[in-house]
Amino acid sequence: QVQLVESGGGLVQAGRSLRLSCAASGRTFSSYSMGWFRQAPGQEREFVAAISKSGLNTYYADSVKGRFTISRDNAKNTVYLQMNSLKPEDTAVYYCAARDQGMSTMQTYDYWGQGTQVTVSS
Repeated sequence: QVQLVESGGGLVQAGRSLRLSCAASGRTFSSYSMGWFRQAPGQEREFVAAISKSGLNTYYADSVKGRFTISRDNAKNTVYLQMNSLKPEDTAVYYCAARDQGMSTMQTYDYWGQGTQVTVSS
């Protein structure tokens, strides 16, 4: 069992940056692959980025590639999402998620946080 708590969301102007954090508690953090997903109003939740248990491998949705960076600090039990050059279409609730198996772009994660709101104004 693992509990996930996101933070770092907020209101930001287009072109600016935000860094989201997701703190994990419970079982050994390094046992989990981690992912970030987002859900905009009226839309389905979609994959954003994923990182392997070791942090050596990452994967991104095409819509954020080159702008967002996922990273993790296993000593701090935290995964991050650095978001640069934000666009209004990045506005969504962002969720972190954990799974026992390898990283995935699918929503087949075992544990989910409550989400943090990111709003990008034009």
